Amino acid sequence: MAVLLAQGTACEHSTATTPPTPAPFRDLEQRTRSTELPNVHSVLVLQHGKPLAEWYVAGVDEERGRPLGTVNFDASTLHDTRSVSKSVVSLLFGIAISEQAVKSLDTPVLDYFPEYTDLRTPDRMKIRVRDMLTMTSGLTWNEDLPYTDPRNSETAMDMAPDRYRYVLEQPIATPAGQTFTYSGGDVAVAAAILARATKTPMDVYAQQKLWAPLGITQHVWLKDGKGVPYAASGLRLTPRDMLKIGQMMLEQGRWNGQQVVPAAWVADSIAPHAQAGSDPKCGTRYGYFWWLSPGCVVTPPAPYYAAQGNGGQRIWVIPSRDLVVVMTAGNYNQWEIQGKVTNAVLSGVLAAVPE
Repeated sequence: MAVLLAQGTACEHSTATTPPTPAPFRDLEQRTRSTELPNVHSVLVLQHGKPLAEWYVAGVDEERGRPLGTVNFDASTLHDTRSVSKSVVSLLFGIAISEQAVKSLDTPVLDYFPEYTDLRTPDRMKIRVRDMLTMTSGLTWNEDLPYTDPRNSETAMDMAPDRYRYVLEQPIATPAGQTFTYSGGDVAVAAAILARATKTPMDVYAQQKLWAPLGITQHVWLKDGKGVPYAASGLRLTPRDMLKIGQMMLEQGRWNGQQVVPAAWVADSIAPHAQAGSDPKCGTRYGYFWWLSPGCVVTPPAPYYAAQGNGGQRIWVIPSRDLVVVMTAGNYNQWEIQGKVTNAVLSGVLAAVPE
């Protein structure tokens, strides 16, 4: 199926040859071009490895908080993926484990930071690598404030002279491995572990192990002042390349006959390791930097897993329909609007695709 995507389907053509939107999707497309579903920038749909629909909408955008004004999006335009970056970090982690650069997910995190001798307290030594990947480190963290607020934990981390010390010295709020707390800090520490274990900068490792095998040539990973990629939110990709990631996940880590990410890691990444939502029946769960949903919020209901980012960036994978859906949008920090728009887009796609 990946071969179809790689060898000249609509998802690889120039925008000049992108086919007209098929009739079942036209209503949804029109809604994304109106104020009903505002500031959607792209929607791409792939089922059974074949493209069903793809459209782009001009809109206001930004690059990790830096305004870009109105952008005329097309298939070649890079877009912030924001926290989709986290899910890519997970894929890189799985590759590093398969190469035995990372020996065990049960290794104490501080074993990778021997310079922080003062932090090696009994409670902190209980924080394992897997607790970072599931955002259950137990360290105090608050990203509920606007990212423009210096009290936001991720913003404060980015401003700290040593971001990893900043994360690892936070007060312990709950025992490690027990409670989900959304944390870009956990991601930053996991990415540092990846770089230290592989002895390779994360963006270089991504180029070698992920982008090259997937044929992804157009990408940017934004970096801090020290030249370190922002692991939690710095990746920019085209929507078509986001679609490749989703299709590879759907095919258990394979792309064009090559096992890019170990199948066992893909399965473990999308297994529920933490309860992220309060509703035990319909609440979201969390794998290794991937979101898992029973699908209660969409119509018709359909379980899915997803990489998702601020603004409305999504890679949805719906195994029961053999379906991958990508969306990009510019509704940054508008959480209520994001929820409305993303649920409506996925519901609209599910209503339009064949069973």
